[in-house]
Amino acid sequence: MSTNRTFTMLKPDAIAKGYMIPILNKIDAAGFKIVAMKLTQLDKQKASEFYGIHKEKPFFNELVAYMTSGPIVAAVLEKSNAVEDFRTLIGATDPKQALKGTIRNQFAESIAENAIHGSDSDENALIESEFHFENNEIVTY
Repeated sequence: MSTNRTFTMLKPDAIAKGYMIPILNKIDAAGFKIVAMKLTQLDKQKASEFYGIHKEKPFFNELVAYMTSGPIVAAVLEKSNAVEDFRTLIGATDPKQALKGTIRNQFAESIAENAIHGSDSDENALIESEFHFENNEIVTY
């Protein structure tokens, strides 16, 4: 069963290149409501915990270093069919494979620096939202 919330994170490369506002504008234009948002910076412990599923993979340390290299924007978004619609909006992980007009097609440089994260399931959307936000930080309409 799909839900109406998903989690996203604008990554350090997108923030450093000044893409925060253009990306947020695309999210808004696609009909998503931002119900929680904060500009923050992950430390090594938090990044390692968030990406723990990749701990045994060869790129893990590089991923943690990248995700702690600058600020991120964490946000909870609301829209009918949120996870699937947002995954469509952000495009493929590899920006060269991302469809024209998607966020990664427009703003990402590479697979490693792909501008934005989007939850891949309703279950992960809830886990990732709770990782970054307390319940009282998420607005209910």
